Amino acid sequence: MIISPSVLSLDFTKINEQTNALNESKAEWLHFDVMDGHFVPNLTFGPDILKAFRKLSPLFLDVHIMVSDPLFFSDVFIDAGAEMITYHYEVCKDVEECLRIAHHIHERGVKAGISIKPNTDVQVLKEIVGEFDLVLVMSVEPGFGGQSFMMSAIDKIKALKQIIVENNYSTLIQVDGGINQDTANLCKEAGVDVLVAGSYVFKNDIEKAVASLC
Repeated sequence: MIISPSVLSLDFTKINEQTNALNESKAEWLHFDVMDGHFVPNLTFGPDILKAFRKLSPLFLDVHIMVSDPLFFSDVFIDAGAEMITYHYEVCKDVEECLRIAHHIHERGVKAGISIKPNTDVQVLKEIVGEFDLVLVMSVEPGFGGQSFMMSAIDKIKALKQIIVENNYSTLIQVDGGINQDTANLCKEAGVDVLVAGSYVFKNDIEKAVASLC
């Protein structure tokens, strides 16, 4: 199980201390949420913050861009050190555009992920799952941290897992939103590969919290 703590919940007055704790934990990835104030009603981090984390941590940089222009922002954050760019299905005008963005990200030598909001039917991805390295199932409405887990995500994870197994894809399933030890267990049973956790990790003992999710 890959744990990807979300730095959206990190205490930036303790950035060195908490990042060091992450580096010493069992976390393999670091989840970095980019919000543009347009696709979602919040603003978060720019590329210079990602560059800083690249200097502070050896963890795999897992960047989720909740933006209206994923093609533009994918380049911005790849240049800043992103190793995975995940963008939203809902922002694409059609499947062809979704795939063009994925191909562009792959051409830049970076992994590509696609994300769906809670109200998006997972079946919209059925024909294109294999083109992505990862599918991110949002178990809260994207835009803010600290929300409660939506149980509808469990059925989506199960459906995705079935598609991936039946077609022998290598695509990973990630879930983000309201993850704690209890919801993590539900997601693991459903077939998830990557758990994103924010508040649960950073509002507790970081190393112990990460270990409890593995």
